[in-house]
Amino acid sequence: MKILIIQTAFIGDVILATPLIEKLKRFYPEASIDFLLRKGNEGLLKDHPKLNRVLIWDKKKSKYNALAKLSRQIRKNNYDILVNLQRFASSGFLTSSSNAEMKIGFTKNPFSFTFTHKFPHIIDRKMHEVDRNLSLIEHLTDASFQKPVLYPSESDYEKVRDFQALPYFCIAPASIWFTKQFPEEKWVELIDRLNPARKIFLLGSPSDIELCASIQKKSTHGNVHILAGELSLLQSGALMKGAQMNYTNDSAPMHIASALNAPITAIYCSTIPEFGFGPLSDVSKVIETKVKLDCRPCGLHGKKACPEGHFKCAYTIDVNRFFEP
Repeated sequence: MKILIIQTAFIGDVILATPLIEKLKRFYPEASIDFLLRKGNEGLLKDHPKLNRVLIWDKKKSKYNALAKLSRQIRKNNYDILVNLQRFASSGFLTSSSNAEMKIGFTKNPFSFTFTHKFPHIIDRKMHEVDRNLSLIEHLTDASFQKPVLYPSESDYEKVRDFQALPYFCIAPASIWFTKQFPEEKWVELIDRLNPARKIFLLGSPSDIELCASIQKKSTHGNVHILAGELSLLQSGALMKGAQMNYTNDSAPMHIASALNAPITAIYCSTIPEFGFGPLSDVSKVIETKVKLDCRPCGLHGKKACPEGHFKCAYTIDVNRFFEP
């Protein structure tokens, strides 16, 4: 049996799709499972022990030519089952144009009328996104829950081993969405309250180095180290797994921590965990404002700027909350 899973959205979305890999491989151990994602996210699934192949769609370079090429490749691969987790036309086209016997996806996809099996994508405040994703394969597996899982390699753990000699904290301060990002000065306030004997590692991509450097410069904590741009996604996960605590926004690093069952404190500014994207680690804590704001949440996802201009959902978060039991 050959299976293709499609999720070409952001890093967190790919991580929240990994439970499908786990369940399908558990129920169909002889199946060959491929995964299609967007270029830039492939490091998440590098050397994944339960995947046959990772297909990559480069959306920034000849997007539609690349889409057509992918469509031909998918048809050539002759998948028996195609599971499409996205609700956009491009992934719907790939699903529709495939010759898979079973084409599975959400009814919100514009091409869902061509799918053999389609299911609603419901934003229910009692339902995690993982539950929504798993609903697509419940008829092939069962109704049990499965957490996200990532697989850093031994070389990934070796890369970060020297950083783990003493207890430490990890902080991922950035987000691509302004209204999901805890403000710089609030990060500094938190860091300055953390145990001065503990190292603090600031994680992120190369584009986050400037923010991390500014936080480091403004903090009075004498043990802040910048690793943004130095580690791959899986290496960052390997480091987070051994941390005393990881502090993140409602963003990709939170999901990386969840996929490694690393301790996580997740900060929610404009969004809320009830949307179904909350942390799933055994040790997890959510930090959000206690102030009742008519404007919060201002949307399912983050925004480039606060629609009200005040960003109170972030600035009214009391840092004392991080130290409450």
